[in-house]
Amino acid sequence: MNRGEIIIIYNVILVILSIIITILVILLFICCKKKPIKAEETLPTKQSASSYSLMDIHTATDGFNYRRIIGQGRIGSVYAAILPNGEQVAVKRIHPRLVLSNAGLGFSSIMKWLSLVDHPNIVPILGFSEAPGERIVVMEFEGMLSLDFYLHQNYDGAALLDWSCRLRIAAGVAKGIEYLHEVMAPNIIHGCIKPSNILIDVKFCARICDYGLYFFLGNNYEKKLGLMGYVDEEYWIEKKGGSKESDVYGLGVVLLELLSGRRNSDNQENLLVKWALPLIKEMKFSEFLDPRLVIPSDTRPLVRLAKVALACVGNSRKSRPSIVQVAAILTSLEVGLSS
Repeated sequence: MNRGEIIIIYNVILVILSIIITILVILLFICCKKKPIKAEETLPTKQSASSYSLMDIHTATDGFNYRRIIGQGRIGSVYAAILPNGEQVAVKRIHPRLVLSNAGLGFSSIMKWLSLVDHPNIVPILGFSEAPGERIVVMEFEGMLSLDFYLHQNYDGAALLDWSCRLRIAAGVAKGIEYLHEVMAPNIIHGCIKPSNILIDVKFCARICDYGLYFFLGNNYEKKLGLMGYVDEEYWIEKKGGSKESDVYGLGVVLLELLSGRRNSDNQENLLVKWALPLIKEMKFSEFLDPRLVIPSDTRPLVRLAKVALACVGNSRKSRPSIVQVAAILTSLEVGLSS
């Protein structure tokens, strides 16, 4: 066999090997290729809000009977209602004057977006109803009472909220706000974090309500006087409006109410912040803590909570801690209770 024949045979072998390798690579790719995910295999998502007819809501509330009112505020009245399927819900009827001043607003789109909120420390929105002159928000209802009720309306109610319970409530509210600010996209600004907008369920878990609804108040600051004491100076003086930072300020005021048991005032001269901050800075906790509860032997968690409140309300927006930072600290205090 001459040299030329050897070269030809060698080249043929190389070609055959190349073909075999190519076939093996193709087979390997086919075997290892992932099966496409079917629609039913995707992660479940929360269903958006249901649309109810005004007639159904009218029937569920006995014609918006005043005896069914369980709460009232600057945005609207809340009714205990029973839907046609027997489900008990809370129905917030937006004040007509606010409906008229926001007639062109995409209410249904906003409600469908807000109804996607899914967090254990937030009251879910189940549905809505929209008609000329009417805007209705349907929310979950399980006989929950507000933090304002426990702290300020029922003397015996305060005793049910011992210090460990109050620390858990503080952490729960912070985690709920963190979810609204950082997880929801677009982010949701609550607009008015205060005890009447924090519900306590049967397990004494804090749940935020009325999130995302303060757009109804628009830019008319006279309508927003009910926010006095729960939003920062930048909101009023510089008219910067609601922001993540103003929500953190409101949380700080709620922490002061949890610690002191005192109701915040809407009188500029008697704001809780003005009374509490000097006492916290001077470490006069015996004068500051709720007198209805016994001061615990280990006050370190309460001191830490007070310092967090101070950071939330004692700084400008630029220097104020983020809700992520606040939630991390309060969660660590909550975890410390069970350790």
